[in-house]
Amino acid sequence: MPKQMSRHSSISKTPRRPAERLTPHPGEPSHGPLTAEELQLAVRNHSMPLEALQSDTTPAGLHYLLNHFDIPFIDPDHWHLRIGGAVERAVELSLRALHRAPSIAVHVTLECAGNGRSLLRPRPLSQPWRLEGVGTALWAGVPLAYLLTEAGVQDDAVEVLFTGADTGIQGGVRQQYARSLPISEALRPDVVLAYRMNGMELPPQHGYPLRLVVPGWYGMASVKWLSSIKVLTKPFDGFQQQVAYRYQQDADDAGTPVSWIRVRSLMVPPGIPDFFTRGRVLPAGPVMLRGRAWSGHGPVQRVEVGIDGKWAPAQLERPAAPFAWCAWSMPWVADQGEHELSCRATDASGASQPLEQVWNYQGMGNNAVQRIKVTVE
Repeated sequence: MPKQMSRHSSISKTPRRPAERLTPHPGEPSHGPLTAEELQLAVRNHSMPLEALQSDTTPAGLHYLLNHFDIPFIDPDHWHLRIGGAVERAVELSLRALHRAPSIAVHVTLECAGNGRSLLRPRPLSQPWRLEGVGTALWAGVPLAYLLTEAGVQDDAVEVLFTGADTGIQGGVRQQYARSLPISEALRPDVVLAYRMNGMELPPQHGYPLRLVVPGWYGMASVKWLSSIKVLTKPFDGFQQQVAYRYQQDADDAGTPVSWIRVRSLMVPPGIPDFFTRGRVLPAGPVMLRGRAWSGHGPVQRVEVGIDGKWAPAQLERPAAPFAWCAWSMPWVADQGEHELSCRATDASGASQPLEQVWNYQGMGNNAVQRIKVTVE
């Protein structure tokens, strides 16, 4: 069970007006139904329909989306990327210049760090994801390491800071969304400054004209609408780094930072859905259960499928890239009646998905097994 909660969270310091006292702070756990604020976030941001797991890549309109503030609409003719800080040569590049630079394309599965948050009890108040805050796309653009090498990173550099053009207030702090990476991560050959998604121009909601994509890390690291890159000689202490996106036990716990994606698998719900409850109905007989699995801690080694609590191994396929999801499948002969289906992945580090999620204050890194109730006619 979680510890007794502080009435005021470290995620939000904005005082409440008397008329708002029945509404918990952002990040404060709730035992009640979804609030109006959560529903508002759920309308602005969206998850990936689980039937999209059938595709190797997720179309831009189906890929999960989480934007903290307003979407900036940027004129590409007047946009420039600035690279500075602890470098030998400060650089300013237009979008046209970036298009002329060496490019790479990499399949990457991105998952929101808060995916599964709404299933926790009590429920941390924020974007109320269930299981679908994920997607896989082919991201194309300039290798970050190439531009950092061209600028000449100084020997005393420790981190690289990425600042987006999106501006707002979170936790009472006015800010542009900004996150940093350790130098070792920033210089990985697969970290890309992307201007294309699935072969098309980057859509506005996904960070046009340029975004960062960090394979293997939760989505908060992949800063959108990039305006500047700064090489730092000391760690970044901004809000999104030091307050948000941390594993905490309560509001007073400094916590540890969220980084690599935990192992997870999801199943395409079989049969057809009920419109309101999304309960699944399918006919008796053979059916092929399918899904995807991924991890930031090494390749997925095994997926097991549970049928009413009895586990059996699934067949795995090779992923398109080291940090892209892999397909899995398992045949099942469905008997008439009510059944519970589940799936559980294990990665190269030996980590497996838990049957029950360990609670944390911000609702981060949830990867408990998926459970699907089906009625076989």
